[in-house]
Amino acid sequence: MAKKVILTGDRPTGKLHIGHYVGSLRNRVELQNSGEYDTYIMIADMQALTDNARDPEKIRNSLLQVAMDYLAVGIDPEKSTILVQSQIPALSELTEHYSNLVSVSRLERNPTVKSEIRQKEFGKSVPVGFFTYPISQAADITAFKADTVPVGDDQEPMLEQTREIVRSFNSIYQQDILVEPQGYFPPKGMGRIPGLDGNAKMSKSLGNAIYISDDADTVKQKVMSMYTDPNHIHIEDPGQVEGNVVFTYLDIFDEDKQKVQELKDQYSRGGLGDVKIKLYLNEVLQGVLEPIRQRRSVYEQDPAAVYDILKKGSEKANIVANQTLQEVRDAIGINYFN
Repeated sequence: MAKKVILTGDRPTGKLHIGHYVGSLRNRVELQNSGEYDTYIMIADMQALTDNARDPEKIRNSLLQVAMDYLAVGIDPEKSTILVQSQIPALSELTEHYSNLVSVSRLERNPTVKSEIRQKEFGKSVPVGFFTYPISQAADITAFKADTVPVGDDQEPMLEQTREIVRSFNSIYQQDILVEPQGYFPPKGMGRIPGLDGNAKMSKSLGNAIYISDDADTVKQKVMSMYTDPNHIHIEDPGQVEGNVVFTYLDIFDEDKQKVQELKDQYSRGGLGDVKIKLYLNEVLQGVLEPIRQRRSVYEQDPAAVYDILKKGSEKANIVANQTLQEVRDAIGINYFN
């Protein structure tokens, strides 16, 4: 029985944080190790350039950092193909072919794109590449005939756009070449964690993140600065658990659920200080992150080996993407000289 095919990845705009770990990286490792999937993990540098074209060095520097984060959390290049988007030329041509099947009005209706344009305050100055990146994502997914795409709930509109392109292409050219992908979503409540400041989202741009690569002292410093209950002034005061970032993190990272519940009960009654629960959370996070840091330190000593992994993965991915492109060209009828 043929394996299912996964495509997933990240934009290289900085090091990855524990929000990425909870929302996707940890899940990718489990899927990779299940043996049920052919897994492609893309560092989407071309997509990152759509809104960072004037700062290409940021993307170049981040590429290596993201790759090391992948390897540190357990992405295994023997089990998963790690590739760099810009090194797969077929993706650009597929994007061009698909762009003929999508209207401007359809792109304008994509809620994910609309939301990101607002967040980045582009207004009427949105770069064309950014505006059309759902088409580029469709090329990424279909090039490898991925039927499974691990994403957050907010990315479902992007997948639907890809499915529409697949259906249009297969219908127009009367060949079932492209595969419709389905989303693979994290368990409810595990797709996104709040920032250290209580903001709804941990974000590199907001500076409210704990990074996978942070050293032990940095992690402790960030934990001790976390948002709790602003009305919990004295230890004996009853504290608010809901919306308290420290307890949110304990729910996610601490496997001892009984102890977490006991701490919540004591905090709610009064008699438990913020410093004590932060110190406990620090211990929990250090236990999770220390093995990752140790693995990452090995790759930090040999960046050439990391680039070699990316080069080999991209070469392997090129073979697959070129085969899909050949099928697309045949269907359209533009392989004139074959």
